[in-house]
Amino acid sequence: MIRKIMRETVFLTQKAEPATLADLSVAQDLLDTLVANKDGCVGMAANMIGVNKRIIAFDNEGSYMVMFNPEIVKRVEPYEAEEGCLSLTGTRKTKRWKSIKVQYQNERFKTRFKTFTGWTAQIIQHEIDHCEGIVI
Repeated sequence: MIRKIMRETVFLTQKAEPATLADLSVAQDLLDTLVANKDGCVGMAANMIGVNKRIIAFDNEGSYMVMFNPEIVKRVEPYEAEEGCLSLTGTRKTKRWKSIKVQYQNERFKTRFKTFTGWTAQIIQHEIDHCEGIVI
């Protein structure tokens, strides 16, 4: 189901609760909403659709990927970026890392590790910031 984009900063600055198997439908709503907004959005966190759970969805080099309970466990080579967000107006400068290693759970809640670089890594960092209650 396509959901409305959350714009209330008070809600967006709350740290997300861990996701569980009961949140699989939230992940589907997140994907549906991301696809519906693909012209102006490459990634979303569950709090952007009004659900305070640690779930992100993003464009992973042409196909969509969902992560439950993602955590960055390694960061390499910082740089300054400028980003926008569907939940906010305008763009803001922020610090990002060229390469990140992420620990997450897949849709079966099996723990996985994967390294991402470049644009995909930047998208993931933005969405994990959402999970931490950090808005750029």
